[in-house]
This record gives sequence, C-alpha cells and structure tokens, in this order.
Amino acid sequence: MRRDEDTGHRLEAYSDAVFSVIVTIMVLELKAPEEPAFSALWPLWPTLISYAVSYVFIAIIWSNHRYLARLVGVPTLGLIWINFVHLFIVSLLPFATAWVARTRLASSSVAFYAGLFVCADTVYNIFEREVLARTKATHVSEHVRRVARCRSLVVLAIFTTAMLVAFVAPRLSFALVCGALTLHLRPDLTNR
Repeated sequence: MRRDEDTGHRLEAYSDAVFSVIVTIMVLELKAPEEPAFSALWPLWPTLISYAVSYVFIAIIWSNHRYLARLVGVPTLGLIWINFVHLFIVSLLPFATAWVARTRLASSSVAFYAGLFVCADTVYNIFEREVLARTKATHVSEHVRRVARCRSLVVLAIFTTAMLVAFVAPRLSFALVCGALTLHLRPDLTNR
C-alpha cells in the first residue's frame, strides 16, 4: 500500500519539478535594459506581457493539476502518459513566450502561442476527465463534474478562436487568451 501512495505522490512531485523548470527557463529570457531609467522598460512591454500571461498560465495549470492530483489515488499507466504529454506541451511555453515577445505579438507567433494553449488545454481536459472518471461520486458531485466539463469546453473554444483570430488581429487574439485564462483561476471541483 505504501508503494502505491508513493507512486501518486511521485507523479505530483515530478510534475511540480517540471513546472518549476519551465518557470525558471521563462524568467531567464527576461533581460534587464542597459539604461538606468524607467523609460527603458517601455520597449520591453511585449516581453513583460507575454511573460506575465505565461506565468499566470503555469500558475493555473499547477494549481488545477495539484488539485486534481489529490483525487488521483494510484495513477494508471495511461494517466501517467497523459501527464507526460501534457508536461511536454507545457514545456514548449518558454519557446512560444520568447517568440511572441521577440516578434512583438506578430500574427504567426501569437497563433502558435494560442495553438499551444489549445493543445495544453485539450490534454488537460483528457487528464481531468480520466481523474474524475476514477473518482468516487462522494468526492465530486455530478453537478460539479458538468460545470467543470462545460467550463473546460468554453475555454478550449476561446483558445481555438484566439488561434484563428491571431492571423487577422494578433492583439485581440492575445486578449482572448488572457480572458480564457480567467475562467480557470479556481479549480472549483468541490461538492456544493
């Protein structure tokens, strides 16, 4: 029994470590300006904005992942692989963030960025569905499951729309990504 508990905790601990490395890589992309004036920060706005949004995305993923991990119990091999795929997709976030910043929110980079959110959210939805399917009804009510599923589909639709809009209006697309993230600020998987 102890080994099974360790396995669930190891999945969570590994994920935590990967999220930490991703944030570290992102922060290493932040370069301070040479000039000693606040006005020197203005040209860095794409970097600061994309970093902030990506950081919030990581925070949301981590908090929701951690919340779901409490419900996992002993993870199946399938759940472990879903988690690896999710972490792989999220590990591309520093690259996408840097590209958005360097191109100053150009269409292609924002489309890629939003597309990465589509992929990460799709795999997260699969992870969430698998975890909730294994969770006893006493832990999470059917109503809460429906609300979580509906919210996940709405967020996925917004990310997909943002990806398509990026080719015409990249800043609007970026704003859509930001708006969609607000829907995932709380896991809300509690019985009410």
